[in-house]
Amino acid sequence: MELDLTEPLNLLRRHEGEVRHFVALLATANTRARLTGPTDELVLWEDHVVDCAAALALLPQGGQVIDVGTGGGLPGLVWALCRPDVAVTLLDSVERKCALVGEMVQVLGLPPERVQVVCERSETFAARNREVFDLASARAVCEAGVLAEVLSPLVRPGGHLLAFKGPRAEEELEGGREKWDRLGLGEPERLGYDLGDKVRCFVRWEKIAPCPSKYPRRPGMAEKRPWYR
Repeated sequence: MELDLTEPLNLLRRHEGEVRHFVALLATANTRARLTGPTDELVLWEDHVVDCAAALALLPQGGQVIDVGTGGGLPGLVWALCRPDVAVTLLDSVERKCALVGEMVQVLGLPPERVQVVCERSETFAARNREVFDLASARAVCEAGVLAEVLSPLVRPGGHLLAFKGPRAEEELEGGREKWDRLGLGEPERLGYDLGDKVRCFVRWEKIAPCPSKYPRRPGMAEKRPWYR
């Protein structure tokens, strides 16, 4: 399925001033610590912000969402600025990144009831915040099946998992084919979109049942021993 970007890009234009303020802060922060990588605001906008904004129409109305491995606040801060109806938790395990993102949240004037920054491993955070979010997302480079184990314990039944992926998405999903229910998930849906000459997609799962309590496993196990093998 191809994603229509008309609505999300219109939302981004509506909040462009606020988001460009964030991009300026992020570019400066990237000179102090490697949060996202680029220090050029144009590159950040075209390669990161627009990509994050593509998901705006997929966020639940008035929902609780979590950005796992937020790094420099992407996609979570773009979502918080463009979708003020949504409460966003920004989760990362690196203290330096969390401190800088927290500074940006304050400068941007985002209230704590709408945006929280949490410095913790997702596996330990999930143990205390099990199945409380309407949507969990990640732009991490690890495989889709690994992300599913990390994200599923955070999402309530009826909610969704959302992974940012590229042209290898179908290949990554092959290992979990017809096994996703082991994590309480339905079969994944691929939502494609183009950003200039880059072919991108979201992989979205619906949470159809509670995730078994054995997931997530201790840190590192999801990648070392994938659940579907």
